[in-house]
Amino acid sequence: MVARLFVTVMVVLAVGLLVCGVLGAVGSAGAAPSSAEGQSESGPPPVPAAVVTASPAVGAADVPPDAVPSVAVDHGRIADVSLVGSDGAAVPGTVSADGHRWTATGALAYDDTYTWSGHASAEAGGAVPIAGAFTTVTPDETTGAHVNIGDGDTVGVGAPIIVQFDHHVADKAAAERAMQVRTSVPTVGSWAWLDDDNGGSRAHWRPQNYWRPGTQVDVTVHQLGVDDGDGVWGRTDVTSQFTIGRSQIVRADVNSHQMVVITNGQESMNFPASYGLGSDPNRNTTNGIHVVMEKNQTVLMSNPKYHYENVPEHWAVRIENNGEFIHANPDTTGDQGSENVTHGCVNLSTDNAEQYFDTAIYGDPVEVTNSPIPLTPADGDISDWTVPWDQWVGMSALRA
Repeated sequence: MVARLFVTVMVVLAVGLLVCGVLGAVGSAGAAPSSAEGQSESGPPPVPAAVVTASPAVGAADVPPDAVPSVAVDHGRIADVSLVGSDGAAVPGTVSADGHRWTATGALAYDDTYTWSGHASAEAGGAVPIAGAFTTVTPDETTGAHVNIGDGDTVGVGAPIIVQFDHHVADKAAAERAMQVRTSVPTVGSWAWLDDDNGGSRAHWRPQNYWRPGTQVDVTVHQLGVDDGDGVWGRTDVTSQFTIGRSQIVRADVNSHQMVVITNGQESMNFPASYGLGSDPNRNTTNGIHVVMEKNQTVLMSNPKYHYENVPEHWAVRIENNGEFIHANPDTTGDQGSENVTHGCVNLSTDNAEQYFDTAIYGDPVEVTNSPIPLTPADGDISDWTVPWDQWVGMSALRA
């Protein structure tokens, strides 16, 4: 972060007649006699000169645009003040009730010059000008940030918050310090940084345990004016407000040949199912806590290694980016409840798949157990719940 410059600008009333008048008044009082001579004390001291303090200081350079400009006046009051960018647009601001301080309420921009104008009325009389300029930093590049959960969404109790950056974030600690998660009930959680093959960076936030249903969540990703390192600065701030919905957890024991759905602590569905063929490690349904990512009524599925391409499958709920879904498959209906024959997905009958599909939302946990092949980060974007909590906390840039 470019250091901010805070320099006190002393503006003393220097109008010739006014200065002479003050000096004349002092001079006319003469030297104060000593009490030993029995002479009276002198009159009240002169009113101090007005002092104007600007922040950022006049002449400051490379000011980050998240700085909050202000002007303060001692021994005087602000009469009028404006801060204007090079495009002529004024930065909005407010004056304190006592008239001693003006504070900006709007953001600055990158690569711009801002000019002060106005004046303060001094207690000693007269006007003190408020003038000068400062410039903001010019980044080599800027990066956008995106939150995966939108305003007003309702998500499941296993939903991670994912912040995707357009560029690689070199100073992850600076970026993480500028991100905040607030919850309506106390919730222990942590950010963790995950590798991103597309050249950007990803930060995930999840609670230590599943979210409490009904929790209100407020996410702020402050980026405007944040130096993310290597000449890349944040482009704009991003926020999201959403709600944790009911608790719905899928329990998928591959040896049971059943898929059980627990809603708000009670069994709501129990369907015959077929999981990945156990004799082929490449077809096993992976073990661990998956998360519902999205759902579509029809998905075209392909696996050239197993000689099928663009096969339409219906009532498909994605639980990982490695190609695992919970979906209808009439071709395996005879095996559902007795054998595992799939290519890694959880197969249900059409009616059962549609019934489950209608209830699934992003963030619902899908707990797959008794499979010999574990879910890993290599399988897709959301393997957060497979990471032990102590290890997860260590993936924070502020705790590593």
